[in-house]
Amino acid sequence: MTVGQFHVLLVEDEPAQREVLAYNLEAEGYAVRRAENGEEAMILINEAAPDLIILDWMMPLLSGIEVCRRVKTRPQTREIPVIMLSARSEEVDAVRGLDTGADDYVIKPYNLRELMARVRTQLRRAHPSASGDILNFDDIALNSETHRVSRADHDIKLGPTEYRLLVALMEKPGRVFSRDQLLDMVWGRDIYVDTRTVDVHVARLRKALTGQGGSDPIRTVRGTGYALG
Repeated sequence: MTVGQFHVLLVEDEPAQREVLAYNLEAEGYAVRRAENGEEAMILINEAAPDLIILDWMMPLLSGIEVCRRVKTRPQTREIPVIMLSARSEEVDAVRGLDTGADDYVIKPYNLRELMARVRTQLRRAHPSASGDILNFDDIALNSETHRVSRADHDIKLGPTEYRLLVALMEKPGRVFSRDQLLDMVWGRDIYVDTRTVDVHVARLRKALTGQGGSDPIRTVRGTGYALG
């Protein structure tokens, strides 16, 4: 499975567990955002929907169960996989968590390797086009292992920023990303870059993708951002 630019929202109120889990997720190649309570989690989800949520059950202000319920009842977020973490080992609690919409239920203390495997499984189910090392969209192919990009069997040379931008768009074809979302995904949340920089790199990516013929696969959504297809 290609990790690529997958974003995981980790919601855990216990600082030590949060940092250990975040460290392991980042070591796997995921981009991780952290929240220490349910209210903070909802703010982050509203800012930019993650690809997967790891959610502790027992938290202050807003419980994991309530966060999961809200995520799964909103059309724009209900497809996001949710892995619920809980020290509650009774079967009735697991059933309640799954009934709320959680896609998986993991009992604490958990095995980190097993949890990482469950993360990969949920992302594979949610993003089947990202399975393996190659992403495809129409006649465009991107090999994440070799960083080779081709269109209609013609190699395309991309700079590192254009490559990361293409990965972000190809992992979710059809989804419209705002300039701020693309800045976070491609440049990182801790780096200040003007949103106009996104337009410059999208233009470069378009030029590279259409350099040997073919229509422009990147759609501009006026007042919002960009989408592939």
